[in-house]
Amino acid sequence: MSHAWMPTSPCGDGCLTDGDAVVGLPRRVLRFAAAITAVLAALLSAPLLLVPWGRERRIRLIFRGVLRAFGVRLDVHGGADFLTAPAGRGALVVNNHISWLDIVAINALRPMRALAKKEIAGWPVLGGLVRRGGSIFLDRERLKTLPATMASLADALRTGSLVSVTPEGTTWCGLASGRFTTATFQAAIDGGVPVRPIALRYRLADGRETSRPAFIGPESLIASLRRVAALRGLVLELHICPEIAPGRAEDRRELAALAEAAVHSALGTVRIPAQQRRRTPRRQPAPLASPPAK
Repeated sequence: MSHAWMPTSPCGDGCLTDGDAVVGLPRRVLRFAAAITAVLAALLSAPLLLVPWGRERRIRLIFRGVLRAFGVRLDVHGGADFLTAPAGRGALVVNNHISWLDIVAINALRPMRALAKKEIAGWPVLGGLVRRGGSIFLDRERLKTLPATMASLADALRTGSLVSVTPEGTTWCGLASGRFTTATFQAAIDGGVPVRPIALRYRLADGRETSRPAFIGPESLIASLRRVAALRGLVLELHICPEIAPGRAEDRRELAALAEAAVHSALGTVRIPAQQRRRTPRRQPAPLASPPAK
């Protein structure tokens, strides 16, 4: 961590759930082979992504192919208006951040640009796909670049782009989560666009929640890929919450709190925004007794 404002998470190996069902080594090898095939097909078809007609459909197929390769099933709740809305209406799409699979799943639903840490641009395969998607990269180690990055984000929103953001700033295990930071919500206010929260949860086919897809601690991307490829019956729940209209919040802090509360409400771990918490009234001192009549 190079400065005090760098987002951090206490999650590590100790957060990983035990006893999750796994597949055998041959199935894991086949999954990696399928993922490599899907990615190679995506790279070969990259010139077609420059053609506007059918572009979103092609991108969805690419990301859905990656999910299928790793045996991940999507379970989507709500958001019919969001999934069928025509292109050209900007929105800040925010979600709790658990895994590299988050990016894949959201683009499998509806392709969009992303605000991503600059390190992702150097990731093998996934980094190239994120770059081609028109991502805006954030240098978290250089705070002086933040205003310019937020200005670029506001411009993208203002011109009709959907932009995916993870306001926690880093990944958590899913069993625990972080607070939503406020900077990116100012871009939504400046761009005059709504905020669309999406809540993510990873579970197994039997309904038990799992934290093993989480990309946490100092582990490498390859280690996380191996852990995901080993899981049997992995399901990713996506709860698309109602949008938060422009002007509903007085400032970016309230807007961030509303989005965070929507995500936790969808997951059943409700957090009440600070602005809406009721203050416990102070107990008034008992009135002094009247002096006895003489």
